[in-house]
Amino acid sequence: MVNLSSLVIPLLLAGTAVYGLGKRVNVYAALTRGAEEGLGVLLRIVPALVGLLTAVYMLRASGAMEALSGLCAPLLEALGIPPETVPLMLIRPVSGNGALAVASDLMGAYGPDSTVGRTAAVMLGSTETTFYTIAVYFGSAGIVRTRHTLPAALVADLTGFAAAALAVRVFF
Repeated sequence: MVNLSSLVIPLLLAGTAVYGLGKRVNVYAALTRGAEEGLGVLLRIVPALVGLLTAVYMLRASGAMEALSGLCAPLLEALGIPPETVPLMLIRPVSGNGALAVASDLMGAYGPDSTVGRTAAVMLGSTETTFYTIAVYFGSAGIVRTRHTLPAALVADLTGFAAAALAVRVFF
């Protein structure tokens, strides 16, 4: 017996193709043109992404991440944010994969049901990979001036981090 959920994607694709044919659109040409545009966007944003990921790995390997964590700990404790989450807060705006690795390390060290583990999990869901998103969307649109975007996005990330810590304290 076929599970209905396994048919959703094939039916969606077939329905889109049938709709396009009904509108007399060359579906295959539209598909290949879209793929070509996507590859062009990819070529424009890859250098920025490589630079971002390289910077993240250099910070972690050099020990600079731990030094920044030590500097931020007193302020974070005063705000009610577990200081152990500093590496996550520094990595998250730059790299989603790096943030997942840091959160995994935190949960391995403190446990997923600990305050630190829960706060890390909520932080991952409450914030965005800001620099990655700016690089992808602005790079694909050809925007080079990010004058107000970056500060506003980083303030939004800080708000998300604080709200995550508050939510964990209130609900758990």
